[in-house]
Amino acid sequence: MLILSANINIHEHNIIKYPGVRTYIDPLTYEDPNQAVHEFAQEIDVSFISIERIIGAGEFGEVCSGPLRLPGKRELPVAIKTLKAGYTEQQRRDFLWEASIMGQFDHPNIIHLEGVVTKSKPVMIITEYMENGSLDTFLKKNDGQFTVIQLVGMLRGIASGMRYLSDMGYVHRDLAARNILVNSNLVCKVSDFGLSRVLEDDPEAAYTTRGGKIPIRWTAPEAIAYRKFTSASDVWSYGIVMWEVMSYGERPYWEMSNQDVIKAVEESYRLPGPMDCPEALYHLMMDCWQRERSNRPKFDEIVCLLDKLIRNPSSLKKLVNSSHRVSNLLVEHASVEPANPTLAQSVGEWLDSIKMGRYTELFMEGGYSSLDTVAQMTSE
Repeated sequence: MLILSANINIHEHNIIKYPGVRTYIDPLTYEDPNQAVHEFAQEIDVSFISIERIIGAGEFGEVCSGPLRLPGKRELPVAIKTLKAGYTEQQRRDFLWEASIMGQFDHPNIIHLEGVVTKSKPVMIITEYMENGSLDTFLKKNDGQFTVIQLVGMLRGIASGMRYLSDMGYVHRDLAARNILVNSNLVCKVSDFGLSRVLEDDPEAAYTTRGGKIPIRWTAPEAIAYRKFTSASDVWSYGIVMWEVMSYGERPYWEMSNQDVIKAVEESYRLPGPMDCPEALYHLMMDCWQRERSNRPKFDEIVCLLDKLIRNPSSLKKLVNSSHRVSNLLVEHASVEPANPTLAQSVGEWLDSIKMGRYTELFMEGGYSSLDTVAQMTSE
């Protein structure tokens, strides 16, 4: 990961950040962490924010939602993370550290930072609001309700966000379905950038011999053994996220203890293919779980492969292990309308109906230009 020393003045920082060069700057390299926050995050006046309801609890306090009304701009629904009262200066720094990271990113598959409130209490981080919440919970709630193409579309979005982070020189360290957020159009966005530091109260973490806690089930062997975190270890985690998505939010390695998971992975055990998972996707998972990190695909290659699969949906037909569930490639469940591509007027309209309109061009390139070809594909 490329880290630029920030023990220089702000003017020099602005020289470094010229167009065309995207480099992540670690906020920890600033002598004054407050400087990093104000360089990368916009200060928002608290009077522009209305807290309407509590939607969850974060590490530092409550997570709420409500409208952001900036002068001259249309009202925007936002998520509001608040820092609970009685915090120490160190907790305030840790809380705002995530905003200093997020504020450097600009990508449709990365959660967008609107700004921060630091000049009044409570201290807040304001981000875009994601209607469907975290991906793991969303999948569990909607078990079996999506087509394979929709699931691949979600995975493609996550991979695209991770490719961007990797290009920026940022290593996430905690990529998991619980840290992906989903909006009303099924667009998945990578979030939780505060978690590359040690979390003492994370139930998914386990002690390692070198101290500190990391989410064992999602973490590459070299990162567990030597704390060697790289984009390649993020690729391993991405393979676990693929497994979570294709199994509709099942827990990786089920009830095995963290120690048993470490031992099993060391002895070359890998998660089996989820029920009804296309073979092509399971092969990609296995590639992500190569012991030798240099043998794992890069995020750029993963995005290209998923694009190919979306363009050629028949390549997703061969399943690792088929259940008797009705679900197949593009056949919708009764609860998801329309159940049949022939009910739509065009390929684009049908894709729009299953919230996959952004892939219309890929379908056209793959030769699926009429509903007849789509219907034939689903019935073969």
